[in-house]
Amino acid sequence: MGRIYWNNDWQFTEHFTNELLEEKEETGLKQIRLPHTCKETPFHYFDEQEYQMVSGYRKVLYGEENWKNKRIFLTFEGVAHEATVYCNGAVVGTHSCGYTAFSVELTQHLKFGENNLIVVKVDSRENLNIPPFGNVIDYMTYGGIYRDVYLEIREKTYIEDIFVKTKLQQEHQAQLWIENTLSSKEEGYEVCYFLCKCGSTVEQSLGEDKGNNRSIYQVEEIEVWDTEHPVLYELHTRLQYQGKCLEEKTTVFGFRECEFRADGCYLNGKKIKLRGLNRHQSYPYVGYAMPASMQRYDADILKKELAVNAVRTSHYPQSQEFINRCDELGLLVFTEIPGWQHIGDEAWKEQAVKNVEEMVLQYRNHPSIILWGVRINESGDDDEFYQRTNEAAHRLDDSRQTGGVRAHKKSSLLEDVYTYNDFSHEGENAGCEPKKKITSDNSKPYLISEYNGHMFPTKNYDCEEHRVEHSLRHARVLDAVAGERDIAGSFGWCMFDYNTHKDFGSGDRICYHGVMDMFRNPKLAAYVYASQSEHENVMELGSTMDIGEHPGCNRRDTYVFTNADSVRLYKNDQFIREFQNDDSEFKHLAHGPICLDDFIGEQLARQENFGKKQADEIKLALNTVARQGMSHLPLKIKWIAVKMMLLHHMKPQDAVVLYNRYIGDWGGKVTTYRLEAIKDGQVVSTIRKEPVREMSLETVVSHTHLREEHSYDVAAVRIRCVDQNKNLMPYAAEPVTFDTEGPIEVIGPKVVSLSGGMTGTYIRTTGQAGEAALYIRSQRMKEVKITFKIETVE
Repeated sequence: MGRIYWNNDWQFTEHFTNELLEEKEETGLKQIRLPHTCKETPFHYFDEQEYQMVSGYRKVLYGEENWKNKRIFLTFEGVAHEATVYCNGAVVGTHSCGYTAFSVELTQHLKFGENNLIVVKVDSRENLNIPPFGNVIDYMTYGGIYRDVYLEIREKTYIEDIFVKTKLQQEHQAQLWIENTLSSKEEGYEVCYFLCKCGSTVEQSLGEDKGNNRSIYQVEEIEVWDTEHPVLYELHTRLQYQGKCLEEKTTVFGFRECEFRADGCYLNGKKIKLRGLNRHQSYPYVGYAMPASMQRYDADILKKELAVNAVRTSHYPQSQEFINRCDELGLLVFTEIPGWQHIGDEAWKEQAVKNVEEMVLQYRNHPSIILWGVRINESGDDDEFYQRTNEAAHRLDDSRQTGGVRAHKKSSLLEDVYTYNDFSHEGENAGCEPKKKITSDNSKPYLISEYNGHMFPTKNYDCEEHRVEHSLRHARVLDAVAGERDIAGSFGWCMFDYNTHKDFGSGDRICYHGVMDMFRNPKLAAYVYASQSEHENVMELGSTMDIGEHPGCNRRDTYVFTNADSVRLYKNDQFIREFQNDDSEFKHLAHGPICLDDFIGEQLARQENFGKKQADEIKLALNTVARQGMSHLPLKIKWIAVKMMLLHHMKPQDAVVLYNRYIGDWGGKVTTYRLEAIKDGQVVSTIRKEPVREMSLETVVSHTHLREEHSYDVAAVRIRCVDQNKNLMPYAAEPVTFDTEGPIEVIGPKVVSLSGGMTGTYIRTTGQAGEAALYIRSQRMKEVKITFKIETVE
């Protein structure tokens, strides 16, 4: 019998008492479904003490008569943070990690043909003596049974675990190494293996286990798994007794090899530069408690919208559904044990080592995972402790290397890869430090695990110059890392803003470190990553082109983030200049930001009867004044001014007239800008900037066909306020209301305000099939209606 998902019909209380263990009917319990957060919280400005509690969950399990002589297990994918499970009043298991799965066996305590009471005591307080607790933590840890729960009815002898490793040989050939673990070693049982590509019904029989629990098979005509073609296979392991199949276990994997070497990362023997972001697993209002669709959606955003090839699951193992989607997309994963700077006592360390073991055992078949993080994030050296964590990872998986994130140079290196948070970039200096200045062993691989983040927190409603600088800092680091041949890659901090404790962030319980906001709306910096895509056409202008947004009305440098071959600039529909990708100052990026440093083009030569040299010099001077103002002009520009007066008899007033005519935008004719992205000679994208005449709400919905399968489903709705040309209006702060009809409900408040011209919401199904609608309204804008189809799957 397969998994029986057990997410519905739970009862919950915020106050656990022993009375919950009694079979009598309890009053005051709330009916809930999993995934569940013990406390829904506001978007910001809330106290983290709100979710720190000892709560209780309970559910009735009917013991089927045909379960006799079987073994019954209940598995929890994630409970934050210490869980004690009771069956009919007896403790059947305790688990002390909020980020890994655990199973309890109910067999000895079940009553067959009767109801059984399952109770879970959940401690989400942050004074627990387990990782990541013990000191301050720069992220909120929430609480509750926040991932799936499922029941398994198994034979006395069953397949406990399967571990698959691959070793590539010649083209389309590989060795398949399989280790199986059975619950017992009784005579007469056979383990047989069958292989097929995911999505295919054609199986290839590999043979049977030879009795030593380890088998090696030569496999022909395979397709490798990589970031562009993530081909997945299924290994079907069948446990047979006297010719009868007792159980089948399906393991999804990919044929691939990944190795970090002194000069970088190699996937299937080819060098690849990792370009990634860090991800927390949290969401507005419900913290960690989101179903499979939202976990998978984050992976889609990373790969398809942000165009990264890697993600770090900071600072703990994350949902299997998120990692499954990374497998499917070809998104490389660096995952690590829970922790943040603090190392506790011996009991704390024992739990950390156990966390390593659970992480490796539970995630080691995922082809997307390329590195185990076995060091507490940004902790100090502790050789004895980290010898144990490294040994545990290598013992359970000798096919992957280990890393350990630190924030100090030349530290003790027990891991295979020196992973380091390089926060050295401050705007004017180099984007990263060279490897030789950081590592304690230059012969070992080196990877940057974080950059930027707290060095330049940015809100989506900050002034334009701040938002532009935020994006350029990401570009500078990416460019610098791309130019360092012996750095394997880098992970920016971070994918999106997140709730944090009072000690961090902006005082409102939010860290504004993301290239997206908490609803996954892109900030300007997101387009630095998106523009590295080779699949989607991307162009975003880093300015509204309003000079009054800038001190002194000097617009500074204006950047375009695009993967086009070139960008054509038009002013009042008059062609100014075509800027080439090669014009970018970011020479190591395939698609570096392009600076628009000329708003005049050939107009001076055509319309003012200047000679080419004189026109070019005046153009340079006027463009420089437009960007930098008059106060700090370079000596070269001052010399041009003197030259124009002495040689060409120009007066200062002449320069003012030219400036106002070709640059100024001071109360004269309204200036309209148009940009065209050119790829392979064709216009693939257009941006038009002109005064705002219309406002409307633009939405992006994760999916509108919702499926109630294991539990409720959730759709993400991202909302932007845009003008008539679909440009974001970054200072719009209009209130927005949400109303629903049909079997859905809004997660969080039904009235919110735009922030930086953006906001979002989440829609949750309520248990019934049918049609539903979300109405988004704002006083000054047209109503938006989003329709949903809800399907229930038995």
